[in-house]
Amino acid sequence: MKLCLFSKKDAALKPGILTDGGVVDISTLVRQGATPQLTMQALIDDFDARRSVLEDAAASARPISLDQVRLGPPLPRPGKIVCCIANYWEHAQRAPRELNMFLKSPDAVVGPGDTIRLPEFTEPWAFMHEAELAIVFKGPSKKIAEDNWRDAVFGYTCLIDVTARGEGRITWKKGSWMGKSFDTFAPIGPCIVTADEITEPNDLHVQFWNDGQLRHNYNTDDMEHRVPELVSFVTQFMTMNTGDVLSCGTNHEGLGFLQDGETVEILIHGIGRMSLKVEDPLHRTWERGVYMGADSTHHDAVRRHRPEVVLRESDASVRAGG
Repeated sequence: MKLCLFSKKDAALKPGILTDGGVVDISTLVRQGATPQLTMQALIDDFDARRSVLEDAAASARPISLDQVRLGPPLPRPGKIVCCIANYWEHAQRAPRELNMFLKSPDAVVGPGDTIRLPEFTEPWAFMHEAELAIVFKGPSKKIAEDNWRDAVFGYTCLIDVTARGEGRITWKKGSWMGKSFDTFAPIGPCIVTADEITEPNDLHVQFWNDGQLRHNYNTDDMEHRVPELVSFVTQFMTMNTGDVLSCGTNHEGLGFLQDGETVEILIHGIGRMSLKVEDPLHRTWERGVYMGADSTHHDAVRRHRPEVVLRESDASVRAGG
């Protein structure tokens, strides 16, 4: 099931089910929170109990055409957005990298059809896109074992980790979270696909276009640290509550610049597609296309760089300093 938040004529966001024919309004079938975010969290918490009612509505109710509604971010203000650093086997590399994460400001969230606004700072060298699979949690989830990772996962969505760069591909302010957390730097959407719809989150095709030019084009099978490990890892450090988001990192092949007037689009097959505008009040310009500096390469095809055999014990030893 694809759950969303939508509005008509700039009214308040309401919960819905996204179908091939449009959006089914389910606002009378679910608990209403004080905010759209709390409504979505209540829907996640109650989902198992309300599933049959929602399935009946999706099958029988007449959907509202998408051209009559505006989709909002399905999680307008998550309690936490945790993001993986890198996390892909780029360029057929074999040396494992330590799993690491950072927090991104929940106030940076925007949704389908919104605008990514570049800040009026002259210090960041440039601004780039990172198209990522994101995990939506049901909680409270704490100290989840890898074997039980599905207990903590409600569903999946798309996230663009917009990033201010300092020197080359170094995140502005020497890798701190600040270069990731400007307002509008966390587009999420267009919906949350419930976990039962995704058989294997590490076999999803991720694509990203900038003004129609394909940039990111990769498969989540290339994750160095896969979804079960990510879920277990983050919940050892903190409690992941209902509606919290963990973004799985990006394959930097296809990395490029964002600049004024562009339209960007992310698609994760099996989840959904959303587009946004880019606005820069300073009207700065950078080279167009895939950035060929640092560790980016071209993306002519979906590349599979994950080693055929990953020696988990060796990887664990390296991560532990062994």
